Amino acid sequence: MTRRVDGSGPVDGGPGRGVIGAAAGMALGFAGWFGGFGAFLVVAALGALGWFAGHLVDRGTGLREFLDSLVGRRP
Repeated sequence: MTRRVDGSGPVDGGPGRGVIGAAAGMALGFAGWFGGFGAFLVVAALGALGWFAGHLVDRGTGLREFLDSLVGRRP
C-alpha cells in the first residue's frame, strides 16, 4: 500500500521552504549569539541578498533586465 501526500512539499524533491527557513533562522541565531548584533545584521543582509539572487534565477530574469525594469527602460 502506498501513501499519497497531496501538496505538502516541493514537487522536485528538494528541501521545502520550512526547512530552508529553519536553517536561515538557526544561522541568524548562531550569528547573534556568538557574534553579537552586528554579526546578526551582516548575516541577515547576506541572506536577503542570496534570497533575492535565487529568486531572480528561479524566475529566469537577469540582473540587467531587473534593473532596467526598475529604471523604466524597456528592451
